[in-house]
Amino acid sequence: MLKVEDWAEIRRLHRAEGVPIKEIARRLGVARNTVRAALNSDRPPVFQRAPRGQVADAFEPQMRALLQEWPTMPAPVVAERIGWPYSSAPLRKRLALIRPEYVGIDPVDRVTYEPGQVAQCDLWFPETKVQVGGGQERVLPVLVMTLGFSRFMAAVMIPSRQAGDILSGMWQLIEGIGRVPKTLVWDREAAIGGSGRLTAPAAAFAGTLATRIQLAPPRDPEFKGMVERSNGYLETSFLPGRLFASPQDFNQQLHQWLVRANSRTVRSIQGRPVDLLEADYQAMVPLPPVEPPIGLSQRVRLGRDYYVRVDTVDYSVDPQVIGRFVDVTASLGTVTVFCEGQVVAQHERSWAKQQVVTDSAHAATAQRMRQALADDRERRQAASRHHSDGHAVALRALPDYDALFGVDFDPASTKASNE
Repeated sequence: MLKVEDWAEIRRLHRAEGVPIKEIARRLGVARNTVRAALNSDRPPVFQRAPRGQVADAFEPQMRALLQEWPTMPAPVVAERIGWPYSSAPLRKRLALIRPEYVGIDPVDRVTYEPGQVAQCDLWFPETKVQVGGGQERVLPVLVMTLGFSRFMAAVMIPSRQAGDILSGMWQLIEGIGRVPKTLVWDREAAIGGSGRLTAPAAAFAGTLATRIQLAPPRDPEFKGMVERSNGYLETSFLPGRLFASPQDFNQQLHQWLVRANSRTVRSIQGRPVDLLEADYQAMVPLPPVEPPIGLSQRVRLGRDYYVRVDTVDYSVDPQVIGRFVDVTASLGTVTVFCEGQVVAQHERSWAKQQVVTDSAHAATAQRMRQALADDRERRQAASRHHSDGHAVALRALPDYDALFGVDFDPASTKASNE
């Protein structure tokens, strides 16, 4: 086959220098017909190897017969049905080529977002464990939010996947932006809408913010592809090489990194998120005048051990309200207990598991109450009579004996009965 260099030289010699075909053939050592063919061709020669058969060719009719009836049949099942004797790679390649003819192709449109229109939300679980106290290390969820128009990213680590904690994280991120996106996109997270319908806490949150929470279709991660890519970016660019002394340390490092991340140029929008954020901000909904219902909350009757449980951790309460109903609220950082509107306990929230958090003032109050009860019992015992053998004899009121024998020594009552 004629080389590209010889083809170019033949055309140069004949057209630029006027060298005859016979002389060109002599100089380059090729046939004159080869020279004529090179002059008649406007494109350089391309070597093409004759296609060879593949091992899957003989089995393709059987594959197509199976796919005709069962388009989604897995490759291992196809191999078993047709008696495939080779490795699975050639079979999978051939199935990848012919399967779309039977299952069809589902094209995806390119979506464009208007300013302030949407923010995609998701939970990211970094592999690096975080020290949470009590000698424990945990993998904690990180709530990630990405604005559709500007691609601005915001994220915060939260203590659990419970609805109250997720909504607290969302409110913290939205407050940081300063306005509310018109639509918040979520997947089927159990605390948000695992059944396909919004949970009551999520619906109340959306109603207070005058926004809409849109649930993604099941098993469709592309529906919120922006935040999924943000999760991957965090995984590869933020996490490697970092250690975290506490969740607060994680959030501090994450905040510093996000400042730089939002200042980079995003190729898909040909701009920097921090520069496009203003357009998003102006089109969003203002923050509500009241804080939405967030955090964990419960109402319980305080038992004798004067502790309440929040996310597997027990917190002490003023023992003076034992036996009464108390309202427990937990934010991302604080646990507060109320009794009839009065604060009876406040603790820093522990992100560890199975811990006991005790206020020294509550323990001291409980000790005083136990001592007062013991002193009262001693006074009662001292007021009782004792037999010669030492055991106590209770004092009985005299009117009890009058009633027992039917005697009435009250003159007023006797006169009234005679009349």
